[in-house]
Amino acid sequence: MAFTWGVSTAAYQIEGGVGEGGRGLSIWDTFSHEPGRISDGSTGDVACDHFHRYAEDVDLMAGLGIDAYRFSVAWPRIQPDGTGPANATGLDFYDRLVDALLGKGIDPVVTLFHWDLPQALQDKGGWLSRDTAFRFAEYAGLVAAALGDRVRLWITLNEPFVHMTLGYATGEHAPGQTLLFDALPVAHHQLLGHGLAVTALRAQGAAAVAIANNYTPIWPIGEGDVAAAAAYHALHNRLFTDPLLGRGYPELGLDPSVVHAGDLDTIAAPLDALGVNYYNPTGVRAPSTPDSPLPFELVPISGYPTTAFGWPVVPDGLRQLLVSLKEEYGESLPPIHVTESGCAYDGIDDPERVTYLDGHIGAMRSAMASGVDVRGYFVWSLLDNFEWAEGYTKRFGLVHVDYDTQVRTPKTSYAWYRDLIRASR
Repeated sequence: MAFTWGVSTAAYQIEGGVGEGGRGLSIWDTFSHEPGRISDGSTGDVACDHFHRYAEDVDLMAGLGIDAYRFSVAWPRIQPDGTGPANATGLDFYDRLVDALLGKGIDPVVTLFHWDLPQALQDKGGWLSRDTAFRFAEYAGLVAAALGDRVRLWITLNEPFVHMTLGYATGEHAPGQTLLFDALPVAHHQLLGHGLAVTALRAQGAAAVAIANNYTPIWPIGEGDVAAAAAYHALHNRLFTDPLLGRGYPELGLDPSVVHAGDLDTIAAPLDALGVNYYNPTGVRAPSTPDSPLPFELVPISGYPTTAFGWPVVPDGLRQLLVSLKEEYGESLPPIHVTESGCAYDGIDDPERVTYLDGHIGAMRSAMASGVDVRGYFVWSLLDNFEWAEGYTKRFGLVHVDYDTQVRTPKTSYAWYRDLIRASR
């Protein structure tokens, strides 16, 4: 099977056009307009204006020579209130985008949920409510009915761990709740939504279905921190993987009444692929105070170069991660696509990004050489964009975006990735 080279984006981060075509409000529309939530005071109201400039962006993808483009559908464009029939105008945008991609020989890879929950559903409890899982499956079926004849791979959820943790446990992301471990029902309801969506997608003839998880190698700082590292590994990596592969939940204190009869079977519906998003390892130690509400403490990893985000650059962490997934799950592990890999650096001439991508692709290839079944690599991201709580202060793109003029300028890394793809064929 041919290896897939691609790029990834997310709807709220690039589309703009938030009040157009019948689109409803998302939790990120609400959150970003609340004072103090976004570091530079910005919103995604315009972002990269991809809603109007998608044809230009598809041309940029064609210039790269990629095989596939991973993008997300904005749920509020399809169901402005999170329920009911599909908004035809919203579906039409994605219909035109998919046709434009196929016209350039690029396969669409569609993510159904990349954190932009309809605000109307949040008002009813969001992912703390079991009903949201069923609403998500309904939405998945609507999108698949419209696009399923042309979509190569469907991804149900993007990084449910990050959405649960930053959105519901610590409050740095929308919807801004600070529930700590009381956010665990969000994990189950997202996974239940995933499983129900798998069924809905297959009912519409979906070619292949996956989920994209954020994974991190866990590095205990000292010998006395192994138990803390195991606890964090269970939360970050195993919570959103064990149930998918039929192992049930790790012991984390999830209220058993949240899990209804049949839920785990629904969640463990067979997958065609597993999306792996990797950025860096995580340093962990035992809590420094006896009254800590958490059984671990996250600490910075030193001794490595860092990105503009301050994240350590550890390419071999990707190899470690991929190999450990294979060792932990064995034959039950589906084929892997690295669905996000990238870094924040400033400048149009960005040799640091070239070095980063070269190292991580090399690490991926090392894992493949040791027997890990990796089928694709998607750079995060095609465009500089609205970087969630960081606003427009962090640039992850292969293409520079001037947010005042919307002028796109391919970076040095764009040309490097284009050349790598050409040479790999």
